[in-house]
Amino acid sequence: MRHSATLGQYYQLTKPKVVALIVFTAVVGMFLATPALPPPGVLLWGTLGIALAAASAAAFNQLLDQRIDALMARTQHRPLPSGQLKPEQVVPFASFLAAASMFVLTVFVNWLTAALTFASIIGYALIYTVYLKRATPQNIVIGGAAGAAPPVLGWTAVTGTLDPLSLLLFLIIFIWTPPHFWALALYRKEDYAAAGIPMLPVTHGERYTRLQILLYSLLLLAASVLPWALRMSGNFYLGGALVLGFAFLYFALRLFRSGDPLHALELFRYSVVYLFALFAFLLADHYLSPRSAAWIIAFEPIPRGD
Repeated sequence: MRHSATLGQYYQLTKPKVVALIVFTAVVGMFLATPALPPPGVLLWGTLGIALAAASAAAFNQLLDQRIDALMARTQHRPLPSGQLKPEQVVPFASFLAAASMFVLTVFVNWLTAALTFASIIGYALIYTVYLKRATPQNIVIGGAAGAAPPVLGWTAVTGTLDPLSLLLFLIIFIWTPPHFWALALYRKEDYAAAGIPMLPVTHGERYTRLQILLYSLLLLAASVLPWALRMSGNFYLGGALVLGFAFLYFALRLFRSGDPLHALELFRYSVVYLFALFAFLLADHYLSPRSAAWIIAFEPIPRGD
């Protein structure tokens, strides 16, 4: 039983639910990068490498946030603040995951994906966790770049290049991140205040935060239409994006008007469903809609005559 419990504690360190969403968006990026199917080896090793990197970043995040997590009701039962694991156990575990990720991506995928993935680990585990989170109420806006990288990593794993179209997927997650986390911050405002974290509701008040959530929700709706507007996806995706986006806007508008913390929690929960469903629509549309293949032709270099 002791051995089993310890494995479970290490598993909790990796934030498996967060990693699952990260890996899913990365896999969608792999499929969108090619008109056919991604090579099986790249799909397997790329998914594994990105998952290991995300798990490593999560473990380092919990290690560096141990003191803060102990002050917050939402996180005080995590393995480190509860005393189930000690820092000297977590450091080698997180380091091994990072090293394994770099080995897999460098040897079996390509060096560019490995380099971008390593930058994402540094961005989230160090720059965001150590500095931004404690320094500015815009922490999640700036630090959101690391969390928005997975679909770009997946795309790069297949193509070996940093394609401009993959940045559309980055943009969607980058804009999605602030309203997602600010909704949680509204619900857990007292926790963040007790831990001394300058989240937007703590520093600028709840009404200002609700306004920012609403404005970002409008931006998110606009950004979600760009893959269709640039002929990367077709009408099937557009329909799904509009339904999901207007639902997101409904939750944000209801929160803005009511200020009810439970409405903030409902928006937070819906935002997770939203991102998963939006990328599922992208993936399905890629193979269902004739228009979605047009980007391949549109962005191919024009052959030059002899």
